[in-house]
Amino acid sequence: MINIIWAALLIIGFVVGAATGNLDAVTDAAIENAETGVSIALGLIGIMTLWLGIMKIAEDAGIVQKLANLIKPITTRLFPDVPADHPAIGAVIMNLAANILGLGNAATPLGLKAMQELQKINKKKDTATDAMVMFLAINTSSVTLIPASTIGILSAAGATNPTDIIGPTIIATTVSTVVAVIATKIMQKLPRYQIEYEKIKNE
Repeated sequence: MINIIWAALLIIGFVVGAATGNLDAVTDAAIENAETGVSIALGLIGIMTLWLGIMKIAEDAGIVQKLANLIKPITTRLFPDVPADHPAIGAVIMNLAANILGLGNAATPLGLKAMQELQKINKKKDTATDAMVMFLAINTSSVTLIPASTIGILSAAGATNPTDIIGPTIIATTVSTVVAVIATKIMQKLPRYQIEYEKIKNE
């Protein structure tokens, strides 16, 4: 769908440019913005490499497992149906850590890994479990404390104070995450979904 939207925007732009006699301006703008895109992408390489390297070191050093033990009370409440020592918890923590650091590209494969692990303990494979729904809700709320990628983009774009985004980000992510968790917990307690969940547990 997104490809169709982008294609439509490009076609409309060229058609309007041709109709108004500004086709040269449209072409020049496309070239200039393509150059800007490359510059921003190159500016992100250093930041992404740094944080991905740190996360890999943390994983190999066992820091992830220690972090899992540290926040065990939180994960136990958020994901009560997942054993505390299950690999799914480690994958979830890694995903949340990547999101907290604002590394969306790194968080995506970790999120897929977490879902794969959660699916392994899913008794009804064609129905999402409460843990899956909670994990998806938290990810959708965009929990981020250090928006590294955004800071990198702002810096590459020439922003004077790219770190000014941190304060508003913390406020926004706190509100959105709290709302997401509360909404998910409320939905899980509704009779309709409780009936479905009991059926799955008994099968």
